[in-house]
Amino acid sequence: MNVWSNSASGRSTASLAVAIALLCATDPAVATGNAARGQTLYKGCADCHSINENGVGPMHKGVVGRKAGSVSGYDYSPDLKNSGIVWTEDNLDKWLTGPQAMVPETKMYFDVPDAQDRADIIAYLKEKAR
Repeated sequence: MNVWSNSASGRSTASLAVAIALLCATDPAVATGNAARGQTLYKGCADCHSINENGVGPMHKGVVGRKAGSVSGYDYSPDLKNSGIVWTEDNLDKWLTGPQAMVPETKMYFDVPDAQDRADIIAYLKEKAR
């Protein structure tokens, strides 16, 4: 029996299978994060950030879903404060890939080149920094 027939319904089935395969493909930007590993990786962020207090960098409490440049009591660069960015998972991933590429005049210069590391840090922030 030919699963991929030449009939219209066969082409639809083949198209659906391709669409499902594409949706299931692993894309680094949407990698599944491990919050426990992210907590370990976040220790490297602690030189500048904490969950509950501003330091060299702004606190991360409530960062996922928050507008960039909006933490009270932190002195952001004007470009970041006026960027209009909302910290979605996708934007956090882009930011951690290269903050200077996203907002050239930002104070943040540290990047996280590994996609899985970024996903793990973001998963940690989603879970622990609510």
